[in-house]
Amino acid sequence: MKKLSLDELNRISVSEFQAAEKIPVCILLDNIRSLHNVGSAFRTADAFRIEKIILTGITGSPPHREIQKTALGATESVAWEYIELPEAAAQKLKSEGYTIVIVEQTTDSLPLQTFFAEPMKKYCLVFGNEVHGVSEKVISLGDLALEIPQLGTKHSLNISVCLGIVVWELFRKMSLES
Repeated sequence: MKKLSLDELNRISVSEFQAAEKIPVCILLDNIRSLHNVGSAFRTADAFRIEKIILTGITGSPPHREIQKTALGATESVAWEYIELPEAAAQKLKSEGYTIVIVEQTTDSLPLQTFFAEPMKKYCLVFGNEVHGVSEKVISLGDLALEIPQLGTKHSLNISVCLGIVVWELFRKMSLES
């Protein structure tokens, strides 16, 4: 066994990524305060060919050195836009046919592993503020809520870890199992 070199990984270029078919998933960041978490969202979105990222509220946007430090260039490949109000962004995506999936612990949230993702359905995954979670106004617009089951003393995961787990699970269910 040997580690693969960058050339051996055969990654596509930014222009090839932009032209490539994406999985029908977008990410909505609801008032994310950490620029490192924003950069991580871009890098994860690039890894799984997510359609776009919607940045809202206090969420920082590219170009920014702290975002770039984590994104490692993914801000150039992944489509994104900024919409001031998270609820306006969720409403816009709903009108575009996205199912709004709140990633939050709610009275009605489903364990992530039990969620059945339809291969060509459009999903918008909403991730909330590191302290306050997804805003109530956005929760009220959600079609469903998902949570990652946890057994420890803490009630939540870091957003970048949570985002990676949820996006991988949707990618797996939509791309690899279809």
